[in-house]
Amino acid sequence: MKYLVMVLGVMVGTTVLAEVTEEALSDQLAELDKTFFQRGFNQCDLDYLKSHVSEELRFYHDQSGVQDTAKFLHNTKKYICREGDTKPVRFLVPGSLQTFPLYNDGRLYGAIQQGKHVFYLRQAGQPDKQTSSADFASTWTRNGDDWQLENVLSYNHTSPGAEEEALLETLNSAGVPALAIGILMEGRIQSTRVYGKLDDNRPAPQNALFKVASLTKPIVTLLTLKLAHAGRLDLDEPLSKYWVDPDLVSDNRVHLLTPRIVLTHQTGFPNWRWMSDDKKLSFNFAPGQGHGYSGEGFEYLRQALENKFDIPLEKLAEEYVFIPAGMEDTHFWWDEAVDEGRYAQHYDAQGKQLPLHKYYKANGAANLITTIGDYSSFMQYVINQRHLMPVLYGEMTGKQLQLGEHHYFGLGWEIFDNFSTQDRAVMHTGRDPGVNTLAVFFPESENAYVIFMNGDNSIPVLEHILPRLYLGSQLWSRR
Repeated sequence: MKYLVMVLGVMVGTTVLAEVTEEALSDQLAELDKTFFQRGFNQCDLDYLKSHVSEELRFYHDQSGVQDTAKFLHNTKKYICREGDTKPVRFLVPGSLQTFPLYNDGRLYGAIQQGKHVFYLRQAGQPDKQTSSADFASTWTRNGDDWQLENVLSYNHTSPGAEEEALLETLNSAGVPALAIGILMEGRIQSTRVYGKLDDNRPAPQNALFKVASLTKPIVTLLTLKLAHAGRLDLDEPLSKYWVDPDLVSDNRVHLLTPRIVLTHQTGFPNWRWMSDDKKLSFNFAPGQGHGYSGEGFEYLRQALENKFDIPLEKLAEEYVFIPAGMEDTHFWWDEAVDEGRYAQHYDAQGKQLPLHKYYKANGAANLITTIGDYSSFMQYVINQRHLMPVLYGEMTGKQLQLGEHHYFGLGWEIFDNFSTQDRAVMHTGRDPGVNTLAVFFPESENAYVIFMNGDNSIPVLEHILPRLYLGSQLWSRR
């Protein structure tokens, strides 16, 4: 809820009161924090820095003690603005900044800011190398029309360990800015971690938003199975009762399409109709007579479900998946709840940022936006279906269709039975320009891994992390 704060202003020597909202104050001081560190710290404009620091500054640092104004300015010049080809730089963690106004007799005289920031070492021609992260709390006071930094607490400084440094170096070398990893052991979330940056400048917060491409399909798969478990849908009923695509109205094979046919990718559809010369949907083979991975199939299922229940996909998913799984930050499309400031931008194989394309309609096969925490919660909920709906869980993780040696398809998931002699891997991947994702779980051990990346050059990163995941590296142990 917004409320009014009283801002003291000076106009032609006369003291007046101007009203601004709490949101406006937060925006103003967020811009001040950004400019203060960009000009004073990153660009070393020491005159600007001096003019925005109180003469009575007290800077408390958990590793270098207490500094007054003179020592703070001296150390900044000596250690931050030193000569050479390397330069420390600071970036705020998106979404971490909070502002709390300070009053005296009903008048605003200052504000407290708190947040998290990350420090890097910048060298010309090289990717920034992360050196530490920390929490901070700053007190700003009003001085006429200006704000000045009065007190600072900088604490909880943490430097990457050797393993994390190696991982960050792999991300830098591969041109993949951000990596998110979720780990489940025995059906429970053990850790969720996010590494790297959202883009060239902003550290990725632990609640960073990623586009996960085809990892949308497991969401729709579980929704379909939950509807079947509730008795509201039959996996083998014709979808033509609820939806017939306009491109297929004269093709009787539409009556062969069922939810089970869609979930096992036996629709006969291409992956996407726009890949065809005429841009129309058609059958490559009769449904049930072959296998062909198809996003169109899941879009067909979405249309049928929405028509059958007269409810949008996102509302059905909210009721049957998101709420029971505890997913609070997952979106089928770019609605007003998506925080672009936490979104991991997309990068090609050369490490070049790609344009951001936003989607404003749910797709049953792709474009889901979520966090590593939410999708890990989803995986935990998937594994819990072993107890909540054991028959359908068995069908989902069972070998419905053989594709090759040790390679099968269940309901909505690929299955590989050569990972170990005692367990099989149930897996799905997602890939779009600048997006690489993976979710895999092992039904017997109930262990699972979720991996998100916002870059095309995923192979070097996977080669680095997968053996360490298998060996239980301590790198992933912190949540």
